Amino acid sequence: MKGFGDLRKLMKEAQKLQEELAKRQEELEVTRVEASAGGGAVVAVVNGHGKLKSLKISREVVDPEDIEMLEDLVVSAVQEAQRRAKELAQEVMGKLTGGFPNFPP
Repeated sequence: MKGFGDLRKLMKEAQKLQEELAKRQEELEVTRVEASAGGGAVVAVVNGHGKLKSLKISREVVDPEDIEMLEDLVVSAVQEAQRRAKELAQEVMGKLTGGFPNFPP
């Protein structure tokens, strides 16, 4: 029954990969990625999964007469931080998955 030995080996390898994937997911959860807009006037920090963790806004850009500019800066900073987090997650997870497209970051 040589086939069962190969199956057991494959199952052990799959379990090991699954454990390593879980470990990498946990690492991404605590990893922080930062991006700014407006020359650092707005700074967004997300985790490795792209979840917003903090947002800092300099007093100098808070102008009641120009709320739209502040909104644009916030959106830009958050989007850039999320883009960087996505790239990081793809890099980290891609090392394990060999670039399989169906593995979520």
